[in-house]
Amino acid sequence: MGMEMDLIPPGTRVTSNGDGSSHDVRAGSTRTFLCTLTITDQQEQESLDVSIWGSADGENWGTQPLLRLPQVFYRGETRLVLDLTLVPEVKFIRAKWEVNRWGRVAPTPMFVIGLRLEEVPAFTRKSPAEAAATR
Repeated sequence: MGMEMDLIPPGTRVTSNGDGSSHDVRAGSTRTFLCTLTITDQQEQESLDVSIWGSADGENWGTQPLLRLPQVFYRGETRLVLDLTLVPEVKFIRAKWEVNRWGRVAPTPMFVIGLRLEEVPAFTRKSPAEAAATR
């Protein structure tokens, strides 16, 4: 079975911008992950931006994320694939989130979220014609 990790533990209540803890991905066999962002509670008139950042040393996280999930506003799930095979120098990953509120009622944004990563089989880099020729 491949690696599984919660970059943001399920049920995490976020009311301000923040970063998750660092996770070591060196033990991964495929370095390809299905990322599932789950929102179980939220208020109206607010948005959430979640991104995944990589580091070679667990200290320096660079200036650009490895993956930026689509901006979300409501409860539900969002899934994307994170493929680390093209960035072999990345040994650690962590999540970062930013919240925004524009409503007139409660001035503080609030989301209850979780971000789970599950390692999946690696994607082929062959074209469909190349893949068919090797069968």
